[in-house]
Amino acid sequence: MSAHATHLVGSALSDPYLSFSAGMNGLAGPLHGLANQECLNFLLAFKEKYGEKWTKDNIKEHVAETMKAGKVIPGYGHAVLRKTDPRFMLQLDFAAKNIKDDNLVDLVKANFETIPDLLAATGKIKNPWPNVDCGSGALLMHYGLTEHDFYTVLFGVSRAFGVMPAQVWSRALGMPIERPNSFDLENLREVAQKAKNQK
Repeated sequence: MSAHATHLVGSALSDPYLSFSAGMNGLAGPLHGLANQECLNFLLAFKEKYGEKWTKDNIKEHVAETMKAGKVIPGYGHAVLRKTDPRFMLQLDFAAKNIKDDNLVDLVKANFETIPDLLAATGKIKNPWPNVDCGSGALLMHYGLTEHDFYTVLFGVSRAFGVMPAQVWSRALGMPIERPNSFDLENLREVAQKAKNQK
């Protein structure tokens, strides 16, 4: 999302700073850059309910209650990946080597050992695996970054190392301006009819 927004604005030959600010705005919603905050809030709410001595049975109960309420489990599933996000696995490996006795980080690991099977058992979720946002907030908390509003900024700084070189390549290769496909009223009627038929 944020990478695409940066590319889209840059395709109009906008200043790289303007392109990157568009990408940062694309990061600002709860389904992207704020996702790790949503995951962290889920963990903190769980701990507030069950305390420091939570169990995997508590996790199962909490997941069942969350899903029964029609809510998603933050941090599980990914729009593109169909397996555990390798970035999440790197975070877990890092935590195993460098972080001891942190209840919140331990909860991330216990969730990983419990939640995918629970989601897969519903038969409705094709991708029950954790994504990168699942544990990053807990790691940031461990290292003292408690101001959650800065998480998206940090995410954006790391994203800059990919999107800005892509701007250089786009210009070097003379890539054209990106335009949306045409989507007229007839297309909208078809989508609405399909949605109506699925109910």
